[in-house]
Amino acid sequence: MMCCGQSKKCRCQTCQKMKCNETQMKGSIIRQIFKYSKKTRNSMGSNDSVCVGIDDVAIHFPRLYMDMKDFADLRGEDYGKLNKGLGLKAMSIPDVHEDTATMGANAVMKLIDRNGLNPRNIGRMYLGTESALDGAKPTATYIVDMLTQRYSERYGADCFRNCDVVDMTFACIGAVDAMHNTLDWAARSTDEDERIGIVIFSDNAKYALESAGEYTQGAGGGAILIRRNPRLLEIPDIIGVSTTPVHDFFKPRREVSVKSIIANVMTLAQEAGQSIKKGIVERMIRHLPASTVRKLGIFAHGEEKVSVHRDEPVFDGQFSNRCYQQAVRQAFHNFVQKAERSGRYSHEDDARFTEQWSRIIMHLPYAYQAKRMFPDVFRHDREDTEMWHEVAKQLGPAPEPHNSDDPVIIEIWEKAMDGYRRAISKTPQYLEFHASRIEKGQRASSLIGNQYTGSIFLALMSTFESDLEENVNLDNKLFGLCGYGSGAKAKVFEGKVSPKWREVVSRWSLFERLAGRVAIDHITYENLHKGLQSGSVVEPEGEFALVEIGESGVQEGARRYKWIDA
Repeated sequence: MMCCGQSKKCRCQTCQKMKCNETQMKGSIIRQIFKYSKKTRNSMGSNDSVCVGIDDVAIHFPRLYMDMKDFADLRGEDYGKLNKGLGLKAMSIPDVHEDTATMGANAVMKLIDRNGLNPRNIGRMYLGTESALDGAKPTATYIVDMLTQRYSERYGADCFRNCDVVDMTFACIGAVDAMHNTLDWAARSTDEDERIGIVIFSDNAKYALESAGEYTQGAGGGAILIRRNPRLLEIPDIIGVSTTPVHDFFKPRREVSVKSIIANVMTLAQEAGQSIKKGIVERMIRHLPASTVRKLGIFAHGEEKVSVHRDEPVFDGQFSNRCYQQAVRQAFHNFVQKAERSGRYSHEDDARFTEQWSRIIMHLPYAYQAKRMFPDVFRHDREDTEMWHEVAKQLGPAPEPHNSDDPVIIEIWEKAMDGYRRAISKTPQYLEFHASRIEKGQRASSLIGNQYTGSIFLALMSTFESDLEENVNLDNKLFGLCGYGSGAKAKVFEGKVSPKWREVVSRWSLFERLAGRVAIDHITYENLHKGLQSGSVVEPEGEFALVEIGESGVQEGARRYKWIDA
């Protein structure tokens, strides 16, 4: 039937088909406009939303370190394995007067002074740590105490009175959590009332002597300035998360029975040549309620078991690595999903995120961790690309997933996957990817060791300063960031580099300061580790220092700090 062409009300088949096509075309155009406008609204640097992120970072690390060659000699380890295999060169060791609070306070002081901040304008200081100094009193309050001492003369004794402080703990990802929380808070700033926050990270990554984790030790604290229109890194509100409750690394409340303590002391006395009567331990336990020592020391609370606090973790290194790989991969997948829903990313139209990100910043419990752990994400993000097809030609397909609950089969598959990841990490494609996007982040980690909550931010500083030294243009480049905390949780998010980043990074002098530390020998190292060092190895100057810990009464365990002039 031909169209009459005389009226829009015509019901002929040709007209109806034309109207249908027109409606579909209009709908397609509207969807494209909406998609474009949504993507524009959600893209980084959009003027339609508040821009918040990292304005500056300050770091404090102990003046002491142990050279990894000396450590290898002490433990009979292969230095080549530690250095070439794991990327370890040195580990920072806290002096007698240093702890989580002093390292955090010294970093915040650097940040305040460098940026000319008025303490009264700092709305919050949130601390991420897994090395808290008290079971109830936040370590952040000790930091505020020190800062108040330092700034009260200029700004008044109450200059931090209205600053919100708290500790946040989730193993190594606690400071990332504190940062995301503070970013949300800062995003509600107005032109009339700017919200300025500081995120603190501080930890002493201490492992038992002669344990499998001893060579990954390290220590340090840092402070991150969070505000609107940041000069360093803008961080949008798209965060991929993966949480799975596991026991890969934890610090449980340990308990020891009073009877076992007495029995061990008696055994020690016997080994030292003392004559010990049979049944003495049981008689001592029966006599304890009437003893003159029943209210002293470990007997003071009248409990059968004594709680013992230890900084050293219980951990399964191989299992923790697998948890890390799985969590980061799942968080990355979640990030991609959220980015697609928000309009930030189109799988059909946009380059893969691992291609978009000029740098990838990761949590590094040891320097080469990212190199070993990221092949999973590399594979999953690029599986349908030409690059991956070339990699697959070299390696063959990945081990087939299993559906078994048999622990033996699961372990066989895990080992096969470990081997496949190692094979990926040795391909030319991955080596180039790692060298261009990840390697610079591991340089400072090689010299400091594990900083727990601060490791990801140390990698960020290491990357920025290395690129500044090499005169790389990072203006408006995208960074991918991957945090991990045992227990376990991973977060994946991204940042956009500000054109002002050079003026911020040029004042850090990270590697110059690392070169000025003091090496210690193995005797000093073990004395510090065991708490046998009586005085500071290097006297504190121009820094906060621990000067006293209360021993009795209502001041038992109370810590006292003081500013020491240079």
